[in-house]
Amino acid sequence: MQITMLKAKLHRATVTRSELGYEGSCAIDGTILDLSGIREYEQIQIYNINNGARFTTYAIRAENGSGVFSVNGAAARLACPGDLIIVCAYTLLDQHEAEKHKPTLVYFNEKNEVLRSASSIPVQLA
Repeated sequence: MQITMLKAKLHRATVTRSELGYEGSCAIDGTILDLSGIREYEQIQIYNINNGARFTTYAIRAENGSGVFSVNGAAARLACPGDLIIVCAYTLLDQHEAEKHKPTLVYFNEKNEVLRSASSIPVQLA
């Protein structure tokens, strides 16, 4: 049996550009891709905190250290510069792998600077 698990999450990144005429995808600062383990051309889910839009695209590399999160192509209609987004990548694991799996979680400030990274989410209190 295969289980879909969270591989990486980029939490509260700020969209820096949205380019409707670009060939699609989401350009992400290459340093952030490396830190998170998200590969270029890997499928990602984007969740827009500002408007609730949820969509699928793929990651492409932006300049290292640039802080770029550019939503491109048709998805540019779903996210505008200044919007806060969550970017998630998932992986399929067998049951044994899933028991040991820890995702990479990266948290940002308003300038897309990394605040911290973690491998677990705190338990939500009642």
